[in-house]
Amino acid sequence: MGGGAWVVRLASLFALGLVLGSVEASLGDVDPRYRTCVKECQTTGIIGENIISHCQNKENDTSVGDSWYNQEQIYMQWKQLNCRTDCRYFCMMQREGERQSLGLAPVKYHGKWPFLRISVFQEPLSAALSAINLLMHFTGWLSFFLLVKYKLPLRPQTKRTYYEYTSLWHIYAILSMNAWFWSSIFHTRDIDLTEKLDYSSAVALLGYSLILSLLRAFNVKDEASRVMFAAPILAFVTTHILYLNFYELDYGWNMKVCVVMAVVQLLTWAIWAGVTRHPSRLKLWTVVFGGALAMLLELYDFPPYMGYADAHSLWHASTIPLTYLWWSFIKDDAEFRTSTLIKKAK
Repeated sequence: MGGGAWVVRLASLFALGLVLGSVEASLGDVDPRYRTCVKECQTTGIIGENIISHCQNKENDTSVGDSWYNQEQIYMQWKQLNCRTDCRYFCMMQREGERQSLGLAPVKYHGKWPFLRISVFQEPLSAALSAINLLMHFTGWLSFFLLVKYKLPLRPQTKRTYYEYTSLWHIYAILSMNAWFWSSIFHTRDIDLTEKLDYSSAVALLGYSLILSLLRAFNVKDEASRVMFAAPILAFVTTHILYLNFYELDYGWNMKVCVVMAVVQLLTWAIWAGVTRHPSRLKLWTVVFGGALAMLLELYDFPPYMGYADAHSLWHASTIPLTYLWWSFIKDDAEFRTSTLIKKAK
């Protein structure tokens, strides 16, 4: 998070944890009419006027143990478009159409709202907005790189930047882009692998952002001191990621871990900006408090408007301007530190 747009990622993890923790308890998938529809679809391959080709052609649903030449193409296996998933989708859409005609509100199926699918995109708006956030981090990092490398003065002897945190922000950019990449993939296809990659990437970014906030707030410049600051947090975050991936994907525990890391770094950034009277503290405070307000979008869960825009996708939209402002603050900080160090050198 780094005190920026990813501050509110913890709310996403919390809300998604609650959703996925009750996958088989949603009102939609316990509906007898929905269950009957899915069962008949998997048997006949027909739902109303829709013919499910994956159910008609059973060879498309071969198991992993079959010969490689009998299995689906690799990209089809990743998409997991098969008889069961297609039957669930079309039966969900049919049942929601019936409910709407009766004036009933949408309900969740297998822990998720009934989104309209576009090709392989399960939640197209959230996937697209995640991709835009990735682009925002890339352009923000690129402008930061050009600033410190070509626009600001370099140290005469080493030709390195005056700004002591340049390399740390490069790492932050990589982790941010990686996290948004897997967020986009996860919203495209929600399967076990993409879920774990999305969660792991978000936790890694949170942990590193916490380290970065502490290093900047306490002005830690010595490499040995940085290692001392980072080692305990890195060890804990690594252990936590391994726990989620290879022992148990415990959504409740993960939420608690993310909340603690987020709160600590939020307080760190906010207090540091006030104590040091940083010239760009207003930008930092706007990002921090704007991100906190955006969390309300995660807490106020509502069905997708027109089948696409739900609270979570709107949260993704809110992080786009916050990301721009966050990288603007980072560049301001680089200019401020460089100017300060050059004045001291003179």
